[in-house]
Amino acid sequence: MFIRRRTGSGWGWAGMFVLVAIAGRLSAAEPSPGMRDTLVFKDGDRVHGTLVEKTADAIVFRTERFGELRVKTGDAVVIHAEKRAAPAAIARPETPKPAPPVAPPVAQSDAAAKKAAVAAAEKADEERLSVWDRFSPSVLTARVRNYFGPWHGRVSFATELVTDTAQRNNSSYEAHLLRKWKVDEVQLNARYDYSEADKVTTTDVLKLWGLYRREFNQRFFALYRPTSEWNRESRFHGLPNDYYLLQQELGAGFQIVAKPSRKLRAGLSQNLFDTWNTAPDAGHSSRGVVSSFEEAELSLPWRITVSQRGVWYPIREQRDGWENRFEVIKKLTETLSTSVRHEIRRHNPDGTAQDYDRLKLLFGLDF
Repeated sequence: MFIRRRTGSGWGWAGMFVLVAIAGRLSAAEPSPGMRDTLVFKDGDRVHGTLVEKTADAIVFRTERFGELRVKTGDAVVIHAEKRAAPAAIARPETPKPAPPVAPPVAQSDAAAKKAAVAAAEKADEERLSVWDRFSPSVLTARVRNYFGPWHGRVSFATELVTDTAQRNNSSYEAHLLRKWKVDEVQLNARYDYSEADKVTTTDVLKLWGLYRREFNQRFFALYRPTSEWNRESRFHGLPNDYYLLQQELGAGFQIVAKPSRKLRAGLSQNLFDTWNTAPDAGHSSRGVVSSFEEAELSLPWRITVSQRGVWYPIREQRDGWENRFEVIKKLTETLSTSVRHEIRRHNPDGTAQDYDRLKLLFGLDF
């Protein structure tokens, strides 16, 4: 009996030592509150935890509150915690000694301490963000997207500075907003073009336009397109011709192809042109013109989209007017894109608006 008791007691102390060693290893493997990574979603939400794996398609992220999360690589960005030096190894005692019994802590105190530790860790993570993390394209896009909510869009620009026989400065800035419902679509657009040569302004145009499209079924639709153009550096027959143009287009059409990746539309519209000339003589003119239009949209692999819109204005007493816009957009990432656009306008029905032919390379930030 005496031998059995001592043997059982020896196995009990050995088992306690093994449990203490395993608990020490598990607590050492858990990341401290100040060494957690941060997962930032596009809508601005953040989750703290540890990055498990990151591939070209998915991010695996382990958190304390929500367990293991798996999100798409393009839907979030990981901000890594700062690396800290590993603590020095502690020598293992030769003979373990039993610890004196300690009274269990109060549950409320443990909860309060854990809550305070989490709050302190989150504050430390916020302070640890670098300037690049705060102003990176992904974080900026997430903030803008959170501000606009269901609206999507793009902010793009193009600029050029050339010095040869003359010093030329060309720049263009654009903003685009889009929102779609089940049968309705709304677009808002703004563009500003400016050019000068040897400090003499040659182009100064501000253009605003919008679109409201209503689909009655899979084939028929109606649209309204208001357009305003303010040109403060225009010439007509060699003379100054600054003007403000307001065009309102009300039309209906038929969807020839209505697939998610391919769309082709055609229709007829009634246009009302109002022009206010400011130089050399102030005046106002207005006229209505019927037009036909066609629109095409195409989605290609490698995140490439192609769009085109052409309008024809048949007029009896003068040459027919027409305009066309063709654009190819390539998304480099979820937030960055580049596009090539060609625009042409000839013989605008208002009679004084300036013709143009533009080819531009634009870089944009999508949200």
